[in-house]
Amino acid sequence: MPSPVSHDSIAVAEPVSPVPLPGRLARFRSSDLWYSFTRKRSAMFAAFALIFLIVTAFSAPLIAPQNTYDPSQLTLLNSEIPPIWEDGGQMPFLLGTDTQGRDMLSAILYGSRVSIVIGIASVILSLGIGLSLGLTAGYFGGFVDNILMRFGDVLLSIPTILIAILVSAVAMQALPPELREVGAGAVLVLAITLSGWVQYARIVRAQTIVERRKEYVQAARLLKVPARRIMVNHILPNTLTPIMVAATLNFGMAILTEATLSFLGIGMPPSQPSLGTLIRFGNQFLFSGVWWVVVFPVVQLCLLVVSVNVLGDWLRDALNPKLR
Repeated sequence: MPSPVSHDSIAVAEPVSPVPLPGRLARFRSSDLWYSFTRKRSAMFAAFALIFLIVTAFSAPLIAPQNTYDPSQLTLLNSEIPPIWEDGGQMPFLLGTDTQGRDMLSAILYGSRVSIVIGIASVILSLGIGLSLGLTAGYFGGFVDNILMRFGDVLLSIPTILIAILVSAVAMQALPPELREVGAGAVLVLAITLSGWVQYARIVRAQTIVERRKEYVQAARLLKVPARRIMVNHILPNTLTPIMVAATLNFGMAILTEATLSFLGIGMPPSQPSLGTLIRFGNQFLFSGVWWVVVFPVVQLCLLVVSVNVLGDWLRDALNPKLR
């Protein structure tokens, strides 16, 4: 006869706590993209350089020795002071001063902030227009597709810098004189956007044409899902990989375009100098011995654009499934 089992000998199963799901940061650090980034020294160096340039630019009011937008802080007695390591260099002008007594380090930090803001704003605006028109043209096709793409082909047949020059010159003349300096940044963003949205639209259109023929889109259509919801929730996420690469590379091109327009005198005004404006002023004194007025803004512009382009090249290779 079996012995009775006491209640004390019965083992009570402990409740199993659910395994916490990894956070977004943990999932990103275990992804192929992060692995590729940590194995690419040039990409890591470019990312650190770009972060440093952006942080210092937006921290200009805190770390810059001088507010270059405040005329009361400028004096001609401090004009053409060489860098601190040259004979005649003075503190706190580490990189010297220009012909107006403006500290070059401060001017570069404030100018970089202007160039970066214009570049980011133009890329975001171009991206929004390009995504909207590309999705519309690729999803509906037909007459809508022909009209939008033929208009884009016309813009692509004209050099980007010529479109930007035309739009910038016309818009600046259309503004009242008292608003031209205030609205110079917005005019530059508009000029760069008008020629920059076409590339995004063509990329998204090509991806949309492929995606709209797949089964999940056909099923959504049968379920009477609105076209806008299909384009935004289903098709758009599958087009973001090439768009990310294009946006990164176009950020550097937008900064260069802004610098070119400012160098030609139709960009940012002298009261709100960007890197292109500083280079235009410094170019006049290149052979007069005041070399630091033009060299340091050029070096800053090169570092900024090269860092962005290196990151864009790495991102293009990392997101290409054929290279994995």
